Amino acid sequence: MVSISNFSSPATPLNSSPILPPPPATTTILRFPSKLPLFSHRMSLCSTAPLAASLVVKSSQNGGNGSYVKRTTLHDLYEKQGQSPWYDNLCRPVTDLLPLIESGVRGVTSNPAIFQKAISTSNAYNDQFRELVQGGKDIESAYWELVVKDIQDACRLFEPIYDETDGGDGYVSVEVSPRLADDTQGTVDAAKWLHKVVERPNVYIKIPATAACVPSVKEVISLGISVNVTLIFSLSRYEAVIDAYLDGLEASGLDDLSRVTSVASFFVSRVDTLVDGMLENIGTPEALNLRGKAANAQAALAFQLYQKKFSGPRWEALVKKGAKKQRLLWASTSVKNPAYPDTLYVAPLVGPDTVSTMPDQALQAFIDHGTVGRTIDSNVGEAEGIYSALEKLGIDWSYVGSRLEDEGVVSFKKSFDSLLDSLQEKANSMKLVNL
Repeated sequence: MVSISNFSSPATPLNSSPILPPPPATTTILRFPSKLPLFSHRMSLCSTAPLAASLVVKSSQNGGNGSYVKRTTLHDLYEKQGQSPWYDNLCRPVTDLLPLIESGVRGVTSNPAIFQKAISTSNAYNDQFRELVQGGKDIESAYWELVVKDIQDACRLFEPIYDETDGGDGYVSVEVSPRLADDTQGTVDAAKWLHKVVERPNVYIKIPATAACVPSVKEVISLGISVNVTLIFSLSRYEAVIDAYLDGLEASGLDDLSRVTSVASFFVSRVDTLVDGMLENIGTPEALNLRGKAANAQAALAFQLYQKKFSGPRWEALVKKGAKKQRLLWASTSVKNPAYPDTLYVAPLVGPDTVSTMPDQALQAFIDHGTVGRTIDSNVGEAEGIYSALEKLGIDWSYVGSRLEDEGVVSFKKSFDSLLDSLQEKANSMKLVNL
């Protein structure tokens, strides 16, 4: 019988992360005032998150020329474990990403909620927006021009990573309109349009993994467009997403598949937020002991599915044409419950050929006190036990996935609509000023 009592237990106090060994002589410990932003004073445009008191930067000499390259745990994450750390945020000035890239960040994800916050809380978009409105652009068209410029600028910054890895990393993601979540062909058309107007080799077009849009993924992949499939909350939907990717590669007719890539964004912390509430309603000691364990258990099983699907004769036939695996991307990695360790949805999910996209707090926490080691498949038996134990308690994984998907779509639509309303108000104000 599988023990489920110790799997990534979130009951550990926040300050109980493993103590790092004393740094070697070549390690520089940089200490920042608690109110000083970690990477740049302008990062406060994107985030006002509290910051760690110190950042450990390991320094290694470069070629004996006396220069030093600053290293963080993010570099180790990629170089030692094959996991790419990405940043789940984007705002102007996009050049604020440069210190993050230096710190080891290898890609960026965005979504309607991120742009809603960036555009509505910053004056950095005003000049371009004024020009667009005065030039006769409608509000939604103006919004997309603001977004496309940010995505293009970010893609330029990450293009060296894209080139160095032969298209394996260095991507920036932009999502189709959330209003299209139930529109298969509309999503295909929007993805084609975004791919064309952004016109960067390292852009990922984000498509939600709704029932209507999974076929869109196949079609867009078959057109040679790289895709970030988002809002995945269940193993069954994840398998459908993998199949859509494989089907798309096979349907493309391309002799060289090396430039058609994809990630599958598997959401984590939101799973615990929902399941924890269900467990508290059950209220038994067994149920309460499983709080904070559902998300990482399901993620561990997703990695097992990933390994299974990207092996065997079908996959090997695609590899011969240059196909790359659709990497698992861990999304929703910020901790929603303050009682849980702040790296709960990062440290236990480290594995090869994966991506972890982190918002400010999770990124800073992992740089400050995260540990690097392969963890994603270190407790597969326990993960299976947790998954089964939750089912026995009456947790319906299909319901969990469907509800979270619905909530995610609604949330992004709300952010999108709210931003368009804010931009309309701003446009009205500008027209009044110019009268």
